[in-house]
Formats: sequence, C-alpha cells, structure tokens
Amino acid sequence: MNGRRCQAAMSVADMVQGMIDELTEALGDASKHDRGNSAAGTRVRKAMQNTKSAAQGVRLQVQNDKSSR
Repeated sequence: MNGRRCQAAMSVADMVQGMIDELTEALGDASKHDRGNSAAGTRVRKAMQNTKSAAQGVRLQVQNDKSSR
C-alpha cells in the first residue's frame, strides 16, 4: 500500500504520535552516537529522514482537511 494512502486513513493526531514514538526510540541511538558509536549515528539520521517525511505527510493531511471543510 502507498504510504500516503495509509497516512490519509490515519488521523493527524495518530500521525504526530507516530513521529513522537519514532523520535523517542531514536533517543537511545542519539546517546550512543554521542559516546562515539557511528552506526548509531546512521540510525539517528534514518530516523530523522523518516520524521521529515512523516512531517510532510502531516502537513499535506492538514492542508487537505482544511481544503475539504
């Protein structure tokens, strides 16, 4: 299933909560990165990219909701 279609079925609150959950999970890897673990830094970067994409999805959903009201 297309990620955008899946996100469209979710509420904006659920989408934001998903972002919060992913960022919370990334905190452990961020600490590892700060201690010198470069592989953890790669995982943090991936989480940030996923969060950026999710944030764009939230923006699109909010705009679509606004336009349809």
